[in-house]
Amino acid sequence: MSAKLEYTRKEIRVYLDGEIDHHSASLIRAGIDDAIILRRPELLIMDFEGVTFMDSSAIGLVMGRYKLMKTHEGKIRVENLSPSAYKVMKLAGIERLGEIRVKETV
Repeated sequence: MSAKLEYTRKEIRVYLDGEIDHHSASLIRAGIDDAIILRRPELLIMDFEGVTFMDSSAIGLVMGRYKLMKTHEGKIRVENLSPSAYKVMKLAGIERLGEIRVKETV
């Protein structure tokens, strides 16, 4: 699992890649949190396009970042989810926290 962060003045975009499980989620959590605290973006975008596997730790990763963004009056968007990951996120209620988008197929 890896996470590449890109910054603009008002947002942070996180490109997630590989498998998200308990171990990998805890490794990337600190980097994302540090960036949020330092930059105080209006929007955090978590891009799941490169994710090949996820367990419930991915839901926890999103929920925790939502809570942190909320303390800074920011919003969250989760995008490029596979159809199955989209269903899992929707069942977990992530759509009530922020926008979620399924990966568009061409």
